[in-house]
Amino acid sequence: MLMPTARYALPTFSRSALQQSIAAAQQALRQHQAQDGHWCFEFEADCTIPAEYILMMHYMDDRDADLQAKIAVYLRRHQGDHGGWPLYHGGQFDMSASVKAYYALKLAGDAPEASHMQRARAAILAHGGAERANVFTRITLALFRQVPWRAVPFIPVEIMFLPRWFPMHIDKVASWSRTVMVPLFILCSRKAQAKNPTGVGIPELFRQAPDEIHDYFVCARKGIVARTFLALDRLGRTLEPLIPAWIRNRAIRRAEAWFIARLNGVHGINGIFPAMVNAHEALALLGYPKEHPYRQQTRQALQNLLVERAQEAYCQPCVSPVWDTCWGLRALLEIAPEPEEDALAAMHWLLQRQITDAPGDWQHLRPHLRGGGWAFQYENSYYPDLDDTAAVAWTLHRAGRPEDRPALERAADWLVGMQSRNGGFGAYDVDNTHYYLNEIPFADHKALLDPPTADVSGRVLTFLAALNRPQDRPAIDRLVKYLLDQQESNGSWFGRWGSNYIYGTWSVLIAFAELGDPTVRPAMERAAAWLRAVQQEDGGWGESNDSYLDPGLAGQGQPATAAHTAWACLALMAAGDRDTDALRRGIAWLQEHQAADGEWHDPWFNAPGFPRVFYITYHGYKLYFPLWALSQYQNLQARA
Repeated sequence: MLMPTARYALPTFSRSALQQSIAAAQQALRQHQAQDGHWCFEFEADCTIPAEYILMMHYMDDRDADLQAKIAVYLRRHQGDHGGWPLYHGGQFDMSASVKAYYALKLAGDAPEASHMQRARAAILAHGGAERANVFTRITLALFRQVPWRAVPFIPVEIMFLPRWFPMHIDKVASWSRTVMVPLFILCSRKAQAKNPTGVGIPELFRQAPDEIHDYFVCARKGIVARTFLALDRLGRTLEPLIPAWIRNRAIRRAEAWFIARLNGVHGINGIFPAMVNAHEALALLGYPKEHPYRQQTRQALQNLLVERAQEAYCQPCVSPVWDTCWGLRALLEIAPEPEEDALAAMHWLLQRQITDAPGDWQHLRPHLRGGGWAFQYENSYYPDLDDTAAVAWTLHRAGRPEDRPALERAADWLVGMQSRNGGFGAYDVDNTHYYLNEIPFADHKALLDPPTADVSGRVLTFLAALNRPQDRPAIDRLVKYLLDQQESNGSWFGRWGSNYIYGTWSVLIAFAELGDPTVRPAMERAAAWLRAVQQEDGGWGESNDSYLDPGLAGQGQPATAAHTAWACLALMAAGDRDTDALRRGIAWLQEHQAADGEWHDPWFNAPGFPRVFYITYHGYKLYFPLWALSQYQNLQARA
């Protein structure tokens, strides 16, 4: 139970000490800046992605022994005390991550008799065996002939022929889902087989022989919709032999053309590892030789995700240069509102990457809406996202340069055109709310969709309110109503793309502060009161990703982190705090926990890729958000 903050001695404000902290963090941020002005910090997930990289090398028989050995070191280092592998630092055992990590280590040469392998195997068997792994893991196991194909959902490539009005259509799922699924349709329809030159398997991870297991979907039988989809799955599998070869071949060609159009060169399809690896393997299955430019591009795109050091290596799920550059720039602009050389370089880099007239999947529902967004990665013209667009545009607007106005107008037009019917905003798509699709057997991760969320919606409101165009007032009014409806009973907001309620609350309070509407003041005060209530005894804030499983842990569950503390301080300042006890203690925590190199270091994951199933840590969050918070606090004290 958190104790009242009044029990503790309040830190004394020291202008010189604060200036020293800011200067050290600013210097650290500059050291990370590339020569062309951008930032790109490491983007680290759990061990699933590094394990899949080893599996991919064995699937393709394109093995790099030195790299494999380094990834194996990384996998061993992240094994949990429970014997398996968690989805985030300090997390519980996860079956699918553990099965993939174990298989990758065995492929890398680790003996099953080794102590760490025995501990992993015991944990996997104790939790039900590899047969209880999720759908994506079972698909991998089917590719390696470790389970029969009936262990995975029926996802025929003929889905490509379904009309848009049909209940299942690729445009009805999220952008990340469709780019993963389309090349996967080809792999599953042709029942691809990994080359697996060493012939390594993992039969010891199953509690029952895979061929003797009659129902791999027992965990999916919840609710009439799910049971209906399972019945349709069985029916489709029964009828599959009746599909004429010419229809299947036409469907494969359509899927092939679809994902090739979106390959995105050496930046990879949608810039995300799961889609990239499926496209890479599908090209090989379709007969593209190793020397073909497409194969070379997909291979290079995957290699670009690697972080390799002297003794170990891992694979990132994605890279985050636009997002990192936006927030790094925002921190610098808090220090010096008139952009200096490093800030100007970052602004120029961002402006070059606005996506204006390239084709994009968002145009399926908004065919007449001209472009104007930014993507998350270096290049991803098919998939600009609303979160990056709003954050970048707001940051550029803060710099106040008249020459940037056309880019900001175009961004605002695009954002307003992407508003969903309920007034909110999703990350990539409009009205991506076909919730019944989360019940199909393929979607056991429940992350097939991209509905509006409070954090993205808050970011859009922040920019639109700052730009303050009269024509945006109807969209703003609907957006404010959506956000007020989304506020939790405790005063917080859910964070879809950052952990969790602290992140969501920060996102919305920044927006309401920019809006300056007195009618939202009561909601802001409730949110600020919640933040003060969950402040930890040492003055910081921290929130475990367990709060996605148990909302009762909102704002709590782990030691304080630099990112959470910075978000909370920024949110309190947005709510009107200037020198309150809670704010002063939070700022003191940031100063006290700053390392000698000017940065902040902790092992905690600070964002979900998909709540409950996939988590990440943005390494840049531990630097630019604390720097922004300290600088804003300094500015408030100077004005006072």
